[in-house]
Amino acid sequence: MADTLWSKGLPLDSAIHRFTVGDDPWVDLALAPHDALGSAAHARMLAHVGLLPEADMRKLVAALRALHDEARVGAFTIRPEQEDGHTALEAALVERVGEPGRRIHLGRSRNDQVQLALRLMLREEVLVLGARTAELAGAFLDFAQAHATVAMPGYTHMRRAMPSTFGMWGAAFAEGLLEELEALRGLWARLDRSPLGAAAGFGVPLPIDRQYVATLLGFSRVQRSPIDVQNSRGRYETAALAWANSVAGGLEKWLWDVSLFSTEEFGFLSLPEAFTTGSSIMPQKKNPDVVELARARCRELRGLARQVEEVAGGLPSSYHRDFQLLKRPTLAALGSLRELLDVLTRLVPALQIRAEAAARASDDTLYAAHQAYVLAGRGMPFRDAYREVARQLGDGTFKPDRAALTATHLGGAGNLALDQARAELATARSWLTETHRALAACAERIWQP
Repeated sequence: MADTLWSKGLPLDSAIHRFTVGDDPWVDLALAPHDALGSAAHARMLAHVGLLPEADMRKLVAALRALHDEARVGAFTIRPEQEDGHTALEAALVERVGEPGRRIHLGRSRNDQVQLALRLMLREEVLVLGARTAELAGAFLDFAQAHATVAMPGYTHMRRAMPSTFGMWGAAFAEGLLEELEALRGLWARLDRSPLGAAAGFGVPLPIDRQYVATLLGFSRVQRSPIDVQNSRGRYETAALAWANSVAGGLEKWLWDVSLFSTEEFGFLSLPEAFTTGSSIMPQKKNPDVVELARARCRELRGLARQVEEVAGGLPSSYHRDFQLLKRPTLAALGSLRELLDVLTRLVPALQIRAEAAARASDDTLYAAHQAYVLAGRGMPFRDAYREVARQLGDGTFKPDRAALTATHLGGAGNLALDQARAELATARSWLTETHRALAACAERIWQP
């Protein structure tokens, strides 16, 4: 196994090799661009502190830029005998620039190398997912504004409860996503620290400059403790997937509502033909497969997040090979949420409202609580007003003033606060854009000849 970085020229059982390599040759393709960028920053740091000749650094950076671009378009390959992407990257460097490629690993281990690649990947994915979450939040706000006064029943315990509107319903999911965008800033703060320089978890006896390479890569700080760098393997993946899982948890409720409200029995919504599929046996069927599969993606995300927690948990400190199994579910979860957000951003504006059916379901009983408030407003104690409305409902004399429902408190039917929500969304989008630009500028500086 001379192709591996750790080979000492001794034989290795082929079955053991296949088992330990696993699916890294395929999974690591997603990390290869980030590994190349991190390696270029590492090469610049080595030259900065005098551990690598300037000419060698420039050759390495140029070759790594080419490899980065190849990896972005799927032209970079990892052979099974190379074990992982780090080995393949170093082998490609040696092939392209010769002896300087053999110097790139000075001052680091595969342990902090993969940590850095994962951290860079997570940063990129967080910004992409944040932008798509913002886009979906905007779609919900547009939906809420378009249907702000269209009546629909509000439910508790799956029973009709109080008056609502499609505007209130849509605004609810926009608000939930705005909260997730706030939480994303906290996740970013956790990711915003560079692990490079921890090596195998105990640093290196060389005059490396960890802050220099962190600044090059756009990190605001260094993850100081080398042991904590290794202990954090899985911690950041878990945090990212917890955020993704929270986003999906809110969307799952909306998907359930759409599935329910679009049934023939409710009839409040309908899906366009382009968003339904048919049956192989029943010609009349228009199945909401996209809604059901999207709902399943939400549950899938919970399972993938749980898988990462299980693999990362129950271990002593420092590095363990168990961590290799964190990459696949992490990448799968992030990709699944990305697709979910894309599909729902298309689905929300395509939903067709059947206002007449929703209005028919909004019967007088929905106004019972409101009528009790009306009586209380005239001086009757609320408990007496409650019983009076209950009596009227029981004897059939209940006749509420349906036109009197003008709830203008913040978030009520008459005040969805959409302008405030749009202002918060604009702030979130601005932060995402500025952060993306800052990281892109860092990458361009690293890639300079």
